[in-house]
Amino acid sequence: MVKARKELIKAYLDFFKAKSHKVIPNAPLIPENDPTVLFTTAGMHPLVPYLLSQPHPQGKRLCSVQKCIRTQDIGEVGDTYHHTFFEMLGNWSLGDYWKKEAIEMSFEFLTKSLKIPKEKLAVSCFTGDKDAPKDEESAKIWLSLGVAKERIAFLPKENNWWGPAGETGPCGPDTEMFYWIGKEKAPQKFDPSDNRWLEFWNNVFMQYNKTKSSSFEPLKQKNVDTGMGVERTIAMLNGIKDAYLTECFLPIVKEIERLSGKRYSKNQGETRAMRIIADHIKAAVFILAECILPSNKEQGYILRRLIRRAIRYGKEIGIKNNFTNDAAGKVFDIYSDYEHLQKNKKQILEELEKEEGKFEKVLEEGLKKVEKIFSKKIPVRKEKFVRLMQLKDKSEIFKRIFHNKRLGKEYNIKEAGISDKEVDNATISGAEAFYLYQSFGFPIEMIIELVREKSLFIDIEDFEQKQSKHQKLSRTATEGRFKSGLADTAEQTTRLHTATHLLLAALRVVLKDESIMQKGSNITAERLRFDFSFPRKLAGKEIKEIEELVNAQAQKSCEVTREEMPPQEARKKGAIGVFDKRYGEKVSVYSIGSFSKEICAGPHVKNTCELGRFKIIKEEAVAAGIRRIKAVLE
Repeated sequence: MVKARKELIKAYLDFFKAKSHKVIPNAPLIPENDPTVLFTTAGMHPLVPYLLSQPHPQGKRLCSVQKCIRTQDIGEVGDTYHHTFFEMLGNWSLGDYWKKEAIEMSFEFLTKSLKIPKEKLAVSCFTGDKDAPKDEESAKIWLSLGVAKERIAFLPKENNWWGPAGETGPCGPDTEMFYWIGKEKAPQKFDPSDNRWLEFWNNVFMQYNKTKSSSFEPLKQKNVDTGMGVERTIAMLNGIKDAYLTECFLPIVKEIERLSGKRYSKNQGETRAMRIIADHIKAAVFILAECILPSNKEQGYILRRLIRRAIRYGKEIGIKNNFTNDAAGKVFDIYSDYEHLQKNKKQILEELEKEEGKFEKVLEEGLKKVEKIFSKKIPVRKEKFVRLMQLKDKSEIFKRIFHNKRLGKEYNIKEAGISDKEVDNATISGAEAFYLYQSFGFPIEMIIELVREKSLFIDIEDFEQKQSKHQKLSRTATEGRFKSGLADTAEQTTRLHTATHLLLAALRVVLKDESIMQKGSNITAERLRFDFSFPRKLAGKEIKEIEELVNAQAQKSCEVTREEMPPQEARKKGAIGVFDKRYGEKVSVYSIGSFSKEICAGPHVKNTCELGRFKIIKEEAVAAGIRRIKAVLE
């Protein structure tokens, strides 16, 4: 039976290859053609143009293992199954097979390849609403395969519907698969609220397009999009309820145990801290491998937040010295099959060490701010504070205490001889606590500990309100930077994406260096961001020449043409590309007149006359040997 990570990935890809699927490469974590997210959050992200009907050079049946980052769950990390970085197995039909074939293949893979007894399986389907009917079709297919009627649950949109990515675009019902992880025999009837039923695979049927008027129209090209989390499935197949005890995390956890002198699973708080450290260090390593550096904006902000949160929790469990490199070293061992990790290992470790050093200075400054804030408060007399602690369990007091009229009644403040005025004078406000949390990365647990040491109180309720507001804003920024859907941003991003082809060609001409290659790209509806290999800062004159050359090509009204060919043929014809394992049997080659020829999977205009005026707004360093250009089309 399949038990190991690499075995699961191989079994999955081999199964779907046998079903006429082409294996597509593991795409970068920074999406090139989807402006709605900061990171690739699912296997479907690299396929957005093809889900919107652009032909894929590999055909209509595809499969892959895709590395993903999801930032909306950072606050949930610490339990047994939430992860910031994870791998997702997926198979797709781009207007080819539909529900029957998709469900039959899923069932066959589970029961024959993975040898899971159907008695341990249950499924859910969409219950239907005013926008779309009940998905009886999927349920009937499951029944025909021998899944008992009692094991099929119908659930609403929040459970069994995907998309759209924004307010408009492709979407549709899904059917989810569950596995019984309980020690006892699985109950005959499936109860989705019972957490012993673990959801691990999802088949999405994109059959509708949500319009601006919020109506749901049938799609001309119906797609199947599936996703199975590797970490969760490995835990499930090994009978492990905690994903951090699988091979995907355990080496990192063991290293954290060594560094801290603490044991995993012995103390609930310390176990949670170890999970957060392991998760965040792994995610940071993969983001750094994409040439993203810690900063206060976009992906760099998420990266900095992950590293500093890991360091914070490291200190909480007693790790005194710099440790991120030691923990990160285990990530390279676990993911030895990712060549780009091994190739960039030296730089990744250097950046981790550099950020850890910066955070040490921030912590020092933060503690000075703590002293300044605390010095303005009047501590409760020690004997009164001790008396208060004896009246009620202290952990409860310091988790939930806040000063208002209920305080005295709930926590017997007056019985301890503490007046309302004393409470007011001794309270750290929610705003002050949130300032320490946001500006210096102090976890609320750490702030509470500092408050307790000084015989002060803290307004937790106000802090949580401010934190909730901040998280809502962060979630908006990281989940979807634009409210419109992919289809609405397609026109602007298509123009900007085509401009990056002209930009790369112009860089090679003006800088007289044909070794210049693209190292990353991020495009929103407003601007393009293009990373390229080059060892020095560009002169103002060079930037102007590059702008002029791009605009000259655009003004020529060059036709943009697309051809499909094997990668070897593309190389012979002079197409720009990184000729390694990332390509499949066929690639799309886009030519812009005789000026640019490049392997690409993104959307393009038909003629450069559609572009408008190209203007570079910034040129800067990203990392050693990598420069970044930000530009707009006016």
